[in-house]
Amino acid sequence: MGHDLRNGGKKEKVTEEHIVFSSSGLKLEGIIHLPKCDTALPAVVICHPHPLHGGDMHNNVVMAITAALAEIPMAALRFNFRGVGGSEGEYDEGNGEQDDVVAALAFLESLGSIDRSRIGLAGYSFGAKAALPVALRQRNVQAVALVSPFLADVEWERLKSYATPKLFLCGSEDGFIAARKVQRLAAELPGISRCEIIAGADHFWWGYEARVAEKVASFLKVVLQTE
Repeated sequence: MGHDLRNGGKKEKVTEEHIVFSSSGLKLEGIIHLPKCDTALPAVVICHPHPLHGGDMHNNVVMAITAALAEIPMAALRFNFRGVGGSEGEYDEGNGEQDDVVAALAFLESLGSIDRSRIGLAGYSFGAKAALPVALRQRNVQAVALVSPFLADVEWERLKSYATPKLFLCGSEDGFIAARKVQRLAAELPGISRCEIIAGADHFWWGYEARVAEKVASFLKVVLQTE
């Protein structure tokens, strides 16, 4: 189906298509958002928060980021990890979910309307933890945006040799993420590495969806657009 989004006073047509793709022999469901464009689009895979705590591709932060990307315009693929919604399988403690991220990227790249040289990866909370290891080993990922990221010390160590553009977003009132620690560690990383702390926001971002989505979209627009 399609809907109209306002962008600078003009209408941008965005098609939303429910799709199914394979990951480790499992069928996963997703929704691809394709703004109308005469040229190949940059695109982003968006990974949702923890499956065992209600996380899915309809999450408030995931949806807000998807809408903000469409206004650029930029394509987006949001999907349900294994065992969530209509996706087959069961929760795999973040291991099989990394395979799901790889499969989502491959599906996105298979679309003729996508510019394979401008692929980004975004993740929120658990989604950030599943997305980062994939980004570290997949050369096709040109930018990474991590919202409320759960990252272990070993992951921060690996990031020290990762020059791909990175954005970290944390809420000042997040009870699960040490925002100032993320900010300090991000500042030590090579290449473009930004960390922003949104005052007043907690881990769930209720009421701050527009803020976090604008930050993610603005970052990805700069690092993925080649105009």
